[in-house]
Amino acid sequence: MYRTHTCGELRLTNIGENVTLCGWVQRVRNHGGMVFIDLRDRYGITQLVADENVDVAIAKTIQGLGREYVIKCEGQVIERSNKNPRIPTGEIEINISKISVLNASETPPFTIEDESDGGDELRMKYRYLDLRRNPVKEAMELRHRVAQEVRKYLDSMGFLEIETPFLIKSTPEGARDFVVPSRIHPGEFYALPQSPQTFKQLLMVAGMDKYFQVVRCFRDEDLRADRQPEFTQVDCEMSFVDREDILNTFEGLAKHLLTEIANKPQNEPFRRISYHDAMEKYGTDKPDIRFGMEIHELTAMVKGFGFGVFDNAEYIGGICAAGCATYSRKQIDELIQFVQRPQVGGKGLVWIRMEEDGSIKSSVDKFFSPEQLKSWANGMGGKNGDLILIMAGQRIPTLEALGLLRLEMGTRLGLRPKDTFAPLWVVDFPLLEWDEETARFYAKHHPFTSPMGEDIPLFDTDPAAIRANAYDLVINGVEIGGGSIRIHDSALQQKMFKTLGFTEDEANNQFGFLLTAFKYGAPPHGGIALGFDRLCAVFGGSDSIRDYIAFPKNNAGRDVMINSPSEISQEQLEELSLLIKKTVSK
Repeated sequence: MYRTHTCGELRLTNIGENVTLCGWVQRVRNHGGMVFIDLRDRYGITQLVADENVDVAIAKTIQGLGREYVIKCEGQVIERSNKNPRIPTGEIEINISKISVLNASETPPFTIEDESDGGDELRMKYRYLDLRRNPVKEAMELRHRVAQEVRKYLDSMGFLEIETPFLIKSTPEGARDFVVPSRIHPGEFYALPQSPQTFKQLLMVAGMDKYFQVVRCFRDEDLRADRQPEFTQVDCEMSFVDREDILNTFEGLAKHLLTEIANKPQNEPFRRISYHDAMEKYGTDKPDIRFGMEIHELTAMVKGFGFGVFDNAEYIGGICAAGCATYSRKQIDELIQFVQRPQVGGKGLVWIRMEEDGSIKSSVDKFFSPEQLKSWANGMGGKNGDLILIMAGQRIPTLEALGLLRLEMGTRLGLRPKDTFAPLWVVDFPLLEWDEETARFYAKHHPFTSPMGEDIPLFDTDPAAIRANAYDLVINGVEIGGGSIRIHDSALQQKMFKTLGFTEDEANNQFGFLLTAFKYGAPPHGGIALGFDRLCAVFGGSDSIRDYIAFPKNNAGRDVMINSPSEISQEQLEELSLLIKKTVSK
């Protein structure tokens, strides 16, 4: 071994010991002949000290050191005279007796500090340097701990970790597949899995009973902060269970992680809310319930008074921001600009200030009396000192915009602390979504999701009203994962395919293997998939999963470090029987 100890483990109890450390030079400080070196590795920082006047060879080596040089140092542990309480090793230092350079380093393109001067793209280009920074290193450590605790819990519950294939059959339903050409089967393609859905169902048919996998998944879709073209999920399936069994099992997993990772034990059962109520009260199917400020519908109350914005709207709703009557016109204008952003989609904002003295000020004073305005506010739970914010338009877009405004106000008011966790289950999703453009239904979750038993007759009368036996786990407004009870009956599965517009031949071509398997004694089963990267980000207090992936892609889906995706050679194309169609620019 090159080293006897790491740079994070030596303490006062080690004084007098001769040790060998290895690591990267964080900084070198010369104080009039006494030289101090901060040596860093994954485990921490240890200060090295040398008197340049004592040993010429040591002095010469030290003089040639630069940031991020890899060095080896031998010396004795001594008590530090100027202690540093901010680091665990701050009471000791190493009196250098021997030092050598293992590898020199060019000057890094950004500083390897907690607060770096490198932008996102630059740090992604040199991600191996970025990973040396404490915040990123700690994110990787947290990811490791979460993975270990997930495996520990599921193993204790009798789950088997089973790997499923990466090279599978393309399925057009859902997101776009990444396809992989085959050299030995010219003109034919594998696809990378969007999830191991069909395979875990087959494992249930095989009698595996309880399955899990911490697995990579791939989706060729547009990206944002919480999406990557390749991501990791905790994929699980259970046999002979109903919805309650699954919710209890994975609520147990979430509670285990909240205790072991976040040190925030949750003793109360997780709240449950229907999809309908989530949309009506929070404007989203993944509500952040760390704070109230629920949406209130005002449609019936405010229509018919000659104010065209309200009279012509399908839906009018609002939120009450407690204590915000002091907002200036500038602050209110900022909120109006917020809701008018393209990603929010609002046309404007009506506001009512409930002054501390009981008076009312509003942007629609000339259309409504103070008594009317006050009655609306009181109906929303408003009190003196509160600010009422109202939006109008089509029902779903307006609810979604109000949901985003609610989150913005929650952030402004400090109601979304990162060290507070508010988990809940969202249940009773619609089974199907109607698409006007293609004039057909699509599965809200996936084609194997079971309807609620009492809703099955609606396949023949009102498919849009069918509720899915599905559920999402949400923590702090982030959808951590979702799942459902599966269809295990061939006849019901065929009915689902028919409703989705599949012909019998199309269904058999894409999913014939699964339908065949169902004929050989498929047990009732269901499961869930948790977004592992999202789980890590929530526990780490970040809005982006990229911070918790060792080598993430950028917002364009590119790896700027290795320059991927990239073109391949003509020889490779010919070997794969592929022809690239060149786009001619005019």
